[in-house]
Amino acid sequence: MPKLEEIRFISNAEHLADVRNRVRETIQWLGFTPEALNCVVLAVNEACMNVIQHAYGPNHSGEVILEIFDDGRETVFRLTDFAPPVDKTKIRSRDLDDIRPGGLGVHLINEVMDDVDFRNDPEGIGNVLVMKKRRS
Repeated sequence: MPKLEEIRFISNAEHLADVRNRVRETIQWLGFTPEALNCVVLAVNEACMNVIQHAYGPNHSGEVILEIFDDGRETVFRLTDFAPPVDKTKIRSRDLDDIRPGGLGVHLINEVMDDVDFRNDPEGIGNVLVMKKRRS
């Protein structure tokens, strides 16, 4: 699958506006509806924010790599960090009836993307999130 873009940034929320802009610029020509485009950009942003907040945490920072691939039918977003491995069983959205700010990023990602696969790096350093979005 051809790689369209590779975005490297340090895990800090101040970089997310640039990441969102680059994702939008990269995929806006692929035939997504305007609504789908906005949703995909939001889901990728949420995934990046989760890495910043939960993988690295507030007292650490490190490199994050976002790669975007496309084969004409679907777009794949691979997000890689080099933080300590995260326990997959703890990655979940909070209860939707619990009305308060935050905690819905995982739910949003799962609603927007057609396939979401989280895995720890096989070498034990880092985490990889692969999100796929098909075009109709």
